[in-house]
Amino acid sequence: MATAIYLEHYLDSIENLPCELQRNFTLMRDLDNRTEEKKGEIDKLAEEYIANVKNLASEQRVEHLQKIQNAYSKCKEFSDDKVQLAMQTYEMVDKHIRRLDADLARFENELKEKLELSGYESADGRAMKKSDMRSQRDKRGSRGRGRKGSDEDSPRKKKKASPDLSDALLPMQPSDVLDMPVDPNEPTYCLCHQVSYGEMIGCDNPDCPIEWFHFACVDLATKPKGKWFCPRCTQDRKKK
Repeated sequence: MATAIYLEHYLDSIENLPCELQRNFTLMRDLDNRTEEKKGEIDKLAEEYIANVKNLASEQRVEHLQKIQNAYSKCKEFSDDKVQLAMQTYEMVDKHIRRLDADLARFENELKEKLELSGYESADGRAMKKSDMRSQRDKRGSRGRGRKGSDEDSPRKKKKASPDLSDALLPMQPSDVLDMPVDPNEPTYCLCHQVSYGEMIGCDNPDCPIEWFHFACVDLATKPKGKWFCPRCTQDRKKK
């Protein structure tokens, strides 16, 4: 039931994602076409300038060069717009990936809690069965059939109750939920060269080549007070 709820909410959140991606890709393609047109215009202006530079007056040369400069500026403007669209598109997809990771983590925790709860219930059930068996044995013992009651409370009979816990724990392992391939285009961090997950800390060295680290990889349980430097930057600072 919980799986269906998570899946339904996630599918609702990405319902408009294909349309938004297509719109951004169309805009980027349009910017590419306009940039190519400007590049052709620049080539044409440059050829005209080179062919007629000797016959042009000083003011005409400046005017011609200004046209080329304006065309270059327009190309740069188109390129900047395309970069912004690309970053926006990446963030759009990455936002949904982060939400999926968070949902999977919550789902895994819920599975662990349910498995632990089912384990406790199985233990309680076994305790109740034992108490019932003892009461039955006592009743039978009062009727002169104590030996049969002791047989039912033998270790061989007790072993039959042990699969209750294993049956509850074996159907699904929570760690299997996160056992999936990682997007090869997602940036990696830390000494382990893995994607971002869980709690992370940033190195206070502005020139740190890695920048972000997982708590577990740098032996941290909580965020330290004050400035923090990664092991590599700490060694470099000691050498200096």
